[in-house]
Amino acid sequence: VKYLLFILIFITLSSFVFSFFKSDYAEIDDNSKNVYDYSLTLINGEKLDINSYQGKKIIIVNVASKCGYTPQYDGLQKLYDKYNDKIEVIGFPANDFLWQEPGKNEDIQTFCKVNYGVTFPIVQKSVVKKNKKQHPLFSWLTHKGLNGWNDSAPGWNFYKYLINESGELVNVFPSKIKPQDQQIINFIENKS
Repeated sequence: VKYLLFILIFITLSSFVFSFFKSDYAEIDDNSKNVYDYSLTLINGEKLDINSYQGKKIIIVNVASKCGYTPQYDGLQKLYDKYNDKIEVIGFPANDFLWQEPGKNEDIQTFCKVNYGVTFPIVQKSVVKKNKKQHPLFSWLTHKGLNGWNDSAPGWNFYKYLINESGELVNVFPSKIKPQDQQIINFIENKS
């Protein structure tokens, strides 16, 4: 009897203690099926209506100002300029990898314009790694239960997430793949 009482008390206390620990991941909306289910706030505080991008392809990139891949801003801007009728590019500044985006939103915006002439949308500084502060759109991009197939988060800055005209995630490229890579061009030009 004492043994059963001990087990019952142990189980009760264990349940009580574990109820205080929350998941280390962001809350996930299981009903999200495409990119249009999310809202974004631009770096200047304005809202970005992703629904206005329906029918266009989207390249979502986590960016940073003090990274070895930072010159990819130039390639992203060139893609945006050349294919603006077919694609949208959205930059997500993040300080997730060795603190390579330490600036405030205003500093990031100035850096992008002055150094790379960036005109594509840049959202407010966000968390892109899987944790409880991860931006909801990056939760969708990095959970296969939501996007249908991809479960990996960015391993570094300048990961590229390719979204088709229907708002579905169709490919992911790591940092080392440059914006002008033929695979990305083929995606834009419907040759993939």
